[in-house]
Amino acid sequence: MQQLNRNAAGITGSVQLPERVLQFGEGNFLRAFVDWKFHQLNKQGLFNGSVVVVQPIAEGLVPLINEQEGLFTLLLRGLQDGKPVEKTEIISSISRGINPYKEWNEYLLCAENRDIEFIVSNTTEAGIAYESTDRPEMTPPASFPAKLALYLYHRYCHFEGDPATGMVILPCELIDRNGDNLKAIVLRLAEEWQWPQEFSAWLKEHNYFLNTLVDRVVTGYPRDEAAALTERLGYEDKLLNAGELFHLWVIEGPSHLAKRLPFAEAGLNVVWTDDMAPYRTRKVRILNGGHTCSVPAAFLYGLDTVGEMMDHEIMGAFVRQAVYDEIVPSIKLDKNLMTDFANSVIERFQNPYIKHYLLSILLNSSSKFKTRVLPSILEYQEQHGKLPEKLVVSLAALISVYKDGKIEGSGMQAERNKGTFEMKDDLPALEFFVETWSKYDNTTQGALSVAKVVLANTAMWGRDLNQVPGLTEKTADYLYKITASGIQTVVKELVAR
Repeated sequence: MQQLNRNAAGITGSVQLPERVLQFGEGNFLRAFVDWKFHQLNKQGLFNGSVVVVQPIAEGLVPLINEQEGLFTLLLRGLQDGKPVEKTEIISSISRGINPYKEWNEYLLCAENRDIEFIVSNTTEAGIAYESTDRPEMTPPASFPAKLALYLYHRYCHFEGDPATGMVILPCELIDRNGDNLKAIVLRLAEEWQWPQEFSAWLKEHNYFLNTLVDRVVTGYPRDEAAALTERLGYEDKLLNAGELFHLWVIEGPSHLAKRLPFAEAGLNVVWTDDMAPYRTRKVRILNGGHTCSVPAAFLYGLDTVGEMMDHEIMGAFVRQAVYDEIVPSIKLDKNLMTDFANSVIERFQNPYIKHYLLSILLNSSSKFKTRVLPSILEYQEQHGKLPEKLVVSLAALISVYKDGKIEGSGMQAERNKGTFEMKDDLPALEFFVETWSKYDNTTQGALSVAKVVLANTAMWGRDLNQVPGLTEKTADYLYKITASGIQTVVKELVAR
């Protein structure tokens, strides 16, 4: 079986589109998201450019990318209007890969190319961080911001500060205000490394560091199906990638830049806006919050994947009711916008092609609950004068997940009816729950004591939640019912109301 290359893909000729994008990161997400988008632009004659991929760490996929001449197969699968849809396509937007740990000069040469005007990145959430040990003489420095700073300074020097050579920088890391954070670190490095003030002025005035929000589930190399897919495709692709159909890229920036990156014109779900806050709110509260509020109950129920949860008669109803009846009504934004997004979220949760394990979503649950679900509880009560029952049950279920747990190493061995499982969270959080549950005596008063101690943890919630009217008592009531009768009884009664 031949390996994927231009010949296997049926691509004739040797004409390579000009390199116009520098991309930090060669992993599954960027290839299934950004590189797929540029491929769609090129297919429609709207961009005429290729992507140079830079490997952000010493070991990575660049050798494979170059071996396959930048090509990879993308498999997109999901539900559309309730029906399963599958699309397979060879993506050809990548020109080559560079490993700056071995080819630093080749990396800097890209800065001398006027055609390269866009930079995208996804170096994990920890990638946009200041590293005090980075120095300008390092080839390369450790952090992504330092590598970017040296690239931009080289470009500034090479083109003698020409305003027309400024870059449009679109970080895709999943942190709030990613563009602002990246810009601040680059400017800090420029000051610490005592580069000319003129460079900092050029950086501020002629480069765009845009805040973005990205959304697409990418599952990566479909290992379980690889042999069958290889047979079906007729070639071997070591970079085979899979993801869901849904995609959204929200970019906060001036509208004139949208003309240079005409994604929307190509029919792609890319939104240019002067305020991305509403889009971030709906994603965190509905998509992420929908997962976070339902998974503890579903896991205690005995289910293992999101798909099982959505197909389950009781838990599936619980999720839908929590999203439509409590989360959406809590958000002080356009209800049509929120409901439309909620519809897409429910369809995505039902995607039969993605096996999303509940235990992996439970990772660091306490911190996730604070940002994703707690605001919905508080704002629902503020607007409707009562607590949202299902979201309070989700809080009680989350607390119950830690019951009977024992610390082992950096994790916790905990119990559910289906057996033992390992719970991963910050060690202080695990130790806190072990200590709190150790005093529980299986009484209503004991449940109230557990609720009071947990809700008083300001380090966990950012405030004393005992001050929220009725929350302590209602959480304690559900805690007792879950421990005495089981989550199945509690959820069934709640859904039937």
